Amino acid sequence: MAIFQTKIDPKSDIFAKNREDMLGLIEQLRSYEARAATKSEKRKPRFEERGQLTPRERLERLLDPGMPFQRLYNMANFLVDDPNIETSVPGGNIIAGIGFVSGVRCMVYVDDSGISAGAMTTQSVGVMIGVMQCALRQKLPFVHLVESAGANLFEYTVELWAHGGKMFYHLAQLSAAGIPTFVVLHGPSTAGGAYQPGMSDYVIGVKKNGMAALAGAALVKAATGEVADADELGGSEMHASTTGLVEYVAEDDAHGILILRDLLDRIDHNKQIPTAPKRDYEPPVLSTDDIAGTVPVDYRQPYDVREVVARVVDGSDFVEFKPRYGPATVCMQASIMGHACGLIGNNGPIDPAGATKASHFFQLCDQSDMPIIFLNNTTGYMVGTEYEQAGMIKHGSKMIQAVSNVRVPKISLYIGASFGAGNYGMSGYAYEPEFLFAWPNATTGVMGGEQAAGTMEEVARSGAARRGQDVDEEALAQQRAAVVKLFDDQSTSFYTSGRLLDHGIIDPRDTRKVLGFALQTIWEGRNKTLHPNSFGVGRH
Repeated sequence: MAIFQTKIDPKSDIFAKNREDMLGLIEQLRSYEARAATKSEKRKPRFEERGQLTPRERLERLLDPGMPFQRLYNMANFLVDDPNIETSVPGGNIIAGIGFVSGVRCMVYVDDSGISAGAMTTQSVGVMIGVMQCALRQKLPFVHLVESAGANLFEYTVELWAHGGKMFYHLAQLSAAGIPTFVVLHGPSTAGGAYQPGMSDYVIGVKKNGMAALAGAALVKAATGEVADADELGGSEMHASTTGLVEYVAEDDAHGILILRDLLDRIDHNKQIPTAPKRDYEPPVLSTDDIAGTVPVDYRQPYDVREVVARVVDGSDFVEFKPRYGPATVCMQASIMGHACGLIGNNGPIDPAGATKASHFFQLCDQSDMPIIFLNNTTGYMVGTEYEQAGMIKHGSKMIQAVSNVRVPKISLYIGASFGAGNYGMSGYAYEPEFLFAWPNATTGVMGGEQAAGTMEEVARSGAARRGQDVDEEALAQQRAAVVKLFDDQSTSFYTSGRLLDHGIIDPRDTRKVLGFALQTIWEGRNKTLHPNSFGVGRH
């Protein structure tokens, strides 16, 4: 056992400054998250009038007390429909994540009907598709607490409709794969939303409030002239007795959730998971809390990624692979909560030797069936004559080839910069890691704003020189400011997470817990034996 010897001094001014800056970003994150809860809970009196629980109360009743719940897409739609950072509300009218229901690890999706009656936002369909794809990969039962006004017809786009079909496609796939799907119909679910219960294996309808119909009363009147009674049109009791869409009728929200918890217990889903091996491990010797003071929020300030790893892995103990070769690319073997894994991090740009080393390391992890964790903090692959002649394109391509084709699970974290093709080699969004989270200081994009502005300025100066013209310095300064703003505004983790380019933003101090939860989720999924059928469970 070789415990890493830290060079971080928690009493230093640098540590104090880093910690202050990071905690400020974490406070920002929590304040943004709180906007959705605050806005939704303002509708609590209306829920109580209808004899309902609020969406967050439903979630609390659903989940096992004291067990972890990993929120996903916590920043969905932030700065999308409302680009004003002072007023934009994250979450996309959805509360989604992985948690435990009657001891079963499940994917949970709750319509936040306290905000705009749960109407879809620009990113809602993307969240639903994302969590369903995750449930398919990790073989997680899918639980949906439904109450949604559906799409806002005043903001209809044909893309939303076209992509929306993917939700029902994945529901069919989940059922056919042998992964059970559950719906509690707390309120309305109309038009395309009616297929949420229609395509699910188990449907629990709440009396009086639960409702599913291809067209609500307003649309029926507009389309046919018929004045329809909502309960007769699509009420839970009608569906339970007439159409067979609803299997179980609940007296109220709490009863509906109790029925769902009982169902998950009775089908004994966990019998499909072998007993996990006993995992003895020690917590890190170095404090996870100190991560906040270890990492500067400005990616241009260097730090040693091993200082982060030593505060995440078991016993602060890891073995570094080829430490003297391509040293700016750091490859390590360690364990997190007893799960053996490979980790790769960056202490600067990736050079040809670093790319070659990474490719070798990925293949060894693949050979050993060892998950790989990518800690992104790189401005990309090295450029310049020296590096081009050393084969940067070839060796960078080799790294990307390896990361594209490894068969082991990949988990990515954006913990600093993740620019250009360096993001690709470090298993960024396009490389479909099992889980991808960001720290609030993370910065991603094709390049930084200063680099982009410098590039465009050089192009402008070269063009003027070729034409024999003087450079308009004032216009160039304006161009520079515009390019910096264009790139940097889109590079923050809050902006990119709002566009679903990760699974959410986490507190850096929670990194070990999040990675341990993800590794155990992946282990269970890979070792679970399902009983698939040809077409999924059909309603009769």
